[in-house]
Parts: sequence; structure tokens; C-alpha cells
Amino acid sequence: MASGGYGESNQKIDYVFKVVLIGDSAVGKSQILARFARNEFSLDSKATIGVEFQTRTLVIQHKIVKAQIWDTAGQERYRAVTSAYYRGAVGAMLVYDITKRQSFDHIPRWLEELRNHADKNIVIILIGNKSDLESQRAVPTEDAKEFAEKEGLFFLETSALEATNVETAFMTVLTEIFNIVNRNTLTAAENQGNGNSASLSGKKIIVPGPAQEIPAKKTCCQSS
Repeated sequence: MASGGYGESNQKIDYVFKVVLIGDSAVGKSQILARFARNEFSLDSKATIGVEFQTRTLVIQHKIVKAQIWDTAGQERYRAVTSAYYRGAVGAMLVYDITKRQSFDHIPRWLEELRNHADKNIVIILIGNKSDLESQRAVPTEDAKEFAEKEGLFFLETSALEATNVETAFMTVLTEIFNIVNRNTLTAAENQGNGNSASLSGKKIIVPGPAQEIPAKKTCCQSS
């Protein structure tokens, strides 16, 4: 029987993808990470100090992908972590809180920082978290969608509390990274003939697998 996918397996890892979470403090970055990595949610989550990361191993297109998700404090005083934090990242999740307009207004600044420090081909998704708090919404979905389209970002609204779209958001980023890396690997192989592809061995990448629940399959109304 397949495991739940939250434990580390001892299989050969084909890819490691580093994905960073960025955005203001208190928008729910750590909760999104906990929901994805451990399927947990804690109402009394403490503020993140400095940097931490968690991993989850997934299968994408028959390859074992280890997602290494980095989470940092959103406070200004931790800005010194930037260059090391972004180094090697192939994906980024730009998070704001749909009930806090200011957290959305700061997104362009976070995006600029990301583009200054990260690889230009990094896969970015804009995430409006706390979609369960619809009655307190301060950021219309349309505003975020428009911004994402203008900047060429993926976009989803999530609820770490209700586990809505968290899996989908990570899968979107990881699958896109996987596809890019595979395209690059093929191109490199064609260009090099039988040359070595050591240049790719250091690439970190993240991908989704069978542990993922595709939203359409939700069995909301059956008892297990």
C-alpha cells in the first residue's frame, strides 16, 4: 500500500527542487508550508525567526522529486538573509493575506527583490491566502489576477486552515519546474551528444506526485 507521502522514502531522489516562500509576516507562509509538508495547521503558530525549511518527497511523471521548501520571517529586519535564501531556488511562492490590503500592496516590492536575487527563470506563483475569511476580504480576486497576468505569474487563492488549493499551488510550481528542467536536460543532451551533464547535477527542483490529492477527487461526503 502506498504511504501517505509525508514521510521521507529511501528511494533514489531524481531531483531536489528548492522553493522559497516570501511575503509579509503573518500572511500564513508557515501555515501553508506546514499544510503541504505535514498536512498540519496550528492556530497558535509562532512568528518565524530567521529561516527554516521542510521537505516532502513526491513523484512527478515517474521521477522521485524532493521538494525543499524554505520559509522566512517577513519582517524587514531579516532582509539580510536574502541572497543566501534565494540561492539555488527554482520556484517561489509570493504570499499575501486576502484580508490585509497592505500585504498585497507590498507584493510588487517582494517581486522586485525576488527578481534581483533569484534566477531569472524561477517559477513564481502569487498566492492569496486565508480564502476562508471571505467576509473580511480586502483584496478582490480580480486585482490579484490582473497583477499576476501582467507580471507573468501563476495565481491561486488558498486556505491553509481548510487545506484549500495548498496542494494544487505546490503541484503547479513543482510540475512547471519539472517540465522546464526536463526540457533543459533534453536540450543539453542534444547539444552535448554523449558529453557529461554535470552542469545539471546541482540543480534543485521540486515536483508533485501520487501523494497529491487532485481537487476533483475530493470525497467530501464519505466517511472513511
